Amino acid sequence: MIDDRPEKLSAHEVAVWLRRHPSFLGQFPDLAASLVVPKEDGKTATLSSYQLEILRDKNRELTRRLHELSLNAQDNETLSQHIHQLSLALIRANTSADAVKTLAACLKEDFGTESVRIISFAPIVGVAADWYAQIDESDARLATFLDCLASGEPICGRLNAEKIQVLFGGDNEYTQSIALIPVSGVGLIAIGSADSHRFYPGMGTLFLRWIGELYQVAMLRCRR
Repeated sequence: MIDDRPEKLSAHEVAVWLRRHPSFLGQFPDLAASLVVPKEDGKTATLSSYQLEILRDKNRELTRRLHELSLNAQDNETLSQHIHQLSLALIRANTSADAVKTLAACLKEDFGTESVRIISFAPIVGVAADWYAQIDESDARLATFLDCLASGEPICGRLNAEKIQVLFGGDNEYTQSIALIPVSGVGLIAIGSADSHRFYPGMGTLFLRWIGELYQVAMLRCRR
């Protein structure tokens, strides 16, 4: 029964009612066919063609997202393989020097990093490289990293000038974005990039944590 009340409904009320009764137009196909919907370019289209275009847009978006998920899955599989290889390499390390050199080599070769910096709290005999530095844990220069070391969580993105100076010295070529991995009781691992978007706040850090944990276990084992 059609409501014959004299009061008029606002467009908003009609829209609310239609949302609550989505099958209404199915009962009146002639009404559905006669409705026109404005398009962005100013022209109009029938409701059916408009709905079809919406479905096509949704399908394109779903296809794009599925493609991104597929690429992410492939990237994660590759990273998992590299983590496995790093694990095996660190297991074979017999000394602290072997472990730190293995880590640096794997990060550069297998993970395709542009720049690596490793800071060790304790002296390591037999390591002399531009990517390595020994800084005592009580050194005032490490005060800027106290929060990071306390949390044990990797940091991704741009670092302040003070942190960059400690990690990279005067070499700022690969400091547009940085992944910083604190390793409790051992030191710091920094991975730098010239791409400002490679490492960013909010990105996943699971693989970075794994790298730090593997390095920590290897170093503690070699110290025994």
